[in-house]
Amino acid sequence: MGNFFTVDMEENLLQNQDLINEITAIKIERDIQMRSQLREREVALEIAKQRELFFWYGAFYLTAATWSALGFRYKRKVSVFAPLIPLSFLMAYQTDLAYGTKLHRIIVEAERILQFEPEIVQLPLKVPTAASLDLRRAEIRDQKKLHPSVTPK
Repeated sequence: MGNFFTVDMEENLLQNQDLINEITAIKIERDIQMRSQLREREVALEIAKQRELFFWYGAFYLTAATWSALGFRYKRKVSVFAPLIPLSFLMAYQTDLAYGTKLHRIIVEAERILQFEPEIVQLPLKVPTAASLDLRRAEIRDQKKLHPSVTPK
């Protein structure tokens, strides 16, 4: 009789373990989806900001071009168009970022860096582990005990 209960308990334990694993997998998948959607929203917000900034730069550029044209009309000097040269580069960059393919090119370059130059993006002293965090927390606690008036770094 005792053997029957042991086998039944082991089966229940295995079923519970499978259920826990399935719940954990679902939780991880939902977390990944949530983070992905948050990232997409952040990117969309950044693009919207760049498009709004484009309108401000465009208004400034048109104002500068108008004033340059008026200055040329009265002074007959081509040098009044000199400020438009750097402003043209600024407008071209902003236009490409807001409405062009610049963001796509940035993403492609980021993927290339992650694939072929991963050492560039590594954290100093590598990724922290639970043990290293616990060790640092213990060091701070000990330092507070020894020197309560000094705030640890």
